[in-house]
Amino acid sequence: MKARLLRLSNDLRESYWFVPTIMAIAALLLASGMVYVDSHAGSTWMDGMPWLYAARPDGARALLSSIGGSMIGVAGTTFSVTIAAVVYASGQYGPRLLSNFMSDRGNQVTLGTFIATFVYSLTVLRTIRSAGESGASAPAFVPQLALLVALILVLCSIAVLIFFIHHVPMRIHINNVIERIGDRLIEEIDSRFPTYIGEAPGERPDNPSVPSAFREDATSAEYERRTPVRSKNIGYIQLIDEGTLLAAAREHDLVIRLQYQSGDFAHNGSVLLEAWPAERCGEDAVKALREAFAVGARRTALQDLRFLIDELVEIAARALSPGVNDPFTANSCLDWLGAAMAELARRDLPSHLRTDEDHALRVIAYPVTFDGFIDRAFGALAQYASADRIAGKRFLEALGDVALSCDDAGRIATLVDEARAFRTLAEGKLDGACRDVVVGRADLLLRALAAPDYKRRLRDDIGWLGGSA
Repeated sequence: MKARLLRLSNDLRESYWFVPTIMAIAALLLASGMVYVDSHAGSTWMDGMPWLYAARPDGARALLSSIGGSMIGVAGTTFSVTIAAVVYASGQYGPRLLSNFMSDRGNQVTLGTFIATFVYSLTVLRTIRSAGESGASAPAFVPQLALLVALILVLCSIAVLIFFIHHVPMRIHINNVIERIGDRLIEEIDSRFPTYIGEAPGERPDNPSVPSAFREDATSAEYERRTPVRSKNIGYIQLIDEGTLLAAAREHDLVIRLQYQSGDFAHNGSVLLEAWPAERCGEDAVKALREAFAVGARRTALQDLRFLIDELVEIAARALSPGVNDPFTANSCLDWLGAAMAELARRDLPSHLRTDEDHALRVIAYPVTFDGFIDRAFGALAQYASADRIAGKRFLEALGDVALSCDDAGRIATLVDEARAFRTLAEGKLDGACRDVVVGRADLLLRALAAPDYKRRLRDDIGWLGGSA
């Protein structure tokens, strides 16, 4: 249930209707409240303010009609401009970036401001009465305070319109698009690692052993004691509620092994996880475990770091395509990927074994490795950057920046393998002087990484520091 609520919260955040609806309801309540105050306080309070004149019924109607008509017209124009910007960005940078623009709070508040002003004006307009309009002796009624608030809302709407004119082109500027994705990627890394389901057994001397049923040498009898929990939905796994998994496993005294991670596609009948032993995994346990998964029609960044990496890779790959040929946009993506992977290199990734507070093994999570993230970021871009001199140099520089944050020999070996593979690709795709420059830079990086004092070599090498593309 929690996973579904979190997914619903994310869907509302990325919708164009939720914020404007809330603002329209707030405008309706504000109009009703102002009319109520006016009906009890009257307009005598305006007599002591010479700069403020009480409006007459005809003038008040004309004013509110003008405000309402202009606001709904501006709201339509704003919506059209927003949709045009979204379509442009989706086609230029990739359809997966559509959710980034849909979740933009500035566009939502702008649209909501104009609609709220329109709703407020109509609500107040219907309360205005001329003398004798509701009966021969009925006095005229003009909600003066409500009219003053309407004028304030108009001024706010003008300010929001000016903001919107500036906000839209800034929002679709490619450097700002990349920055927002990169910032969120680094923030997610900072908040997520180390983040554990339960406690990491690697920190304790009494590490639990994996049940024999989950080992490669498991017998048929042991294998039969594993209960598969299958998906009843089709789509991408948007969220896995770790707390629900751990609580259900502990309540029913189970050990579960995840078969999927956030961002993977599951269909009806896919095995989301396996639980052991089978005799303790009844219908209640299966239901509780299945509810820990939220499945939707698209990938999101709720729990999927790979999705944010893929967005940067997609922008860079499009920029390096023959039809676009924009290596400097690719360089910006490589800069942010390098910064994110450097941040990741300084962190301990969680063990795939998770225990509860009693140190009993409960969850065997999907392994998360530094090698996998490097391959997702740099490995996916190598085939494109290796065919361009400018992007190729920046690719190797980004690998060097990641190496400066690495203190683990295994992670340095991963970067060495990535640099070697890139050098091989560049040799085959580039010619002449371009090939010599990129291959020479790759050799320089490899020699530096092979030295025991590789960080000093990377920092002090004049050719490395002076060769930034």
